[in-house]
Amino acid sequence: MALIVLAADKGAPGVTTAATALGAVWPRPVLLAECDPSGGDLAYRLPGDDGSVLNPGRGLLSLGAVARRGLHADLIYEHTQRLVGGLDVLAGLTNGEQAAGLTWLWGPLGRAFAALPQADVLADCGRLGLHPQIGDLVAEADQVVLFTRASLDNVAHLRERLSLIGRKVGIVVIADPRSYRSSLEEIRRIVSGWDVAFVGGLAYDPKGAELLRGQWGGRLDRSLLIRTARELATRLAAQLAAGGETAAPHALRRAKREPEVRS
Repeated sequence: MALIVLAADKGAPGVTTAATALGAVWPRPVLLAECDPSGGDLAYRLPGDDGSVLNPGRGLLSLGAVARRGLHADLIYEHTQRLVGGLDVLAGLTNGEQAAGLTWLWGPLGRAFAALPQADVLADCGRLGLHPQIGDLVAEADQVVLFTRASLDNVAHLRERLSLIGRKVGIVVIADPRSYRSSLEEIRRIVSGWDVAFVGGLAYDPKGAELLRGQWGGRLDRSLLIRTARELATRLAAQLAAGGETAAPHALRRAKREPEVRS
């Protein structure tokens, strides 16, 4: 269906939390793939659908061990696990050293993700720039979404990344609810001269992020994190389904207005 790369630059944390929140409310079938070459922690931070700890050895590492013979959808799903709440995930590497033997994998993996017939793929690629080989996966994406915060250092890193990435991207601002709209407008103003498909927002909500680690419930569903994630996911998935823009396949057009967020 579609491959959506979620990433950030130096000093812009929160991609894994954002990816998990988006996956939890994605309006179409979806697979969350932890593709950060520096290593991930989904296997340790989130329980499986039976309440047990995920198997850190089953995921990207086990897939890479057999993928040299070819990658296809059925093979990918042989290495996925299911989180509490029903989200299918491909757990990532447990440390950066494991990436050294998988430099060949990222291009084939990106092509396999993009060709999955039954689900969109949200690929959490962590911080860009540390492992150049991940660019082979990014190149296969229907949409690249960069996460940032509305601070001087984060914006500086974002502008540098925009000059390097060489394609149209979407930007999501992880914004304090007290200054949500003004933060988004400020980032829109700053990137107005760049090739940006859209600027969206996700609420900075530590309490909601903590709830996301456990059992889904009413408190989590009403959290600012999930409310803004649902708005963002719905708009992005709708645009992907519609075929995107000619200049940037599957890119999300700028939303007319942002979700209402109150502190």
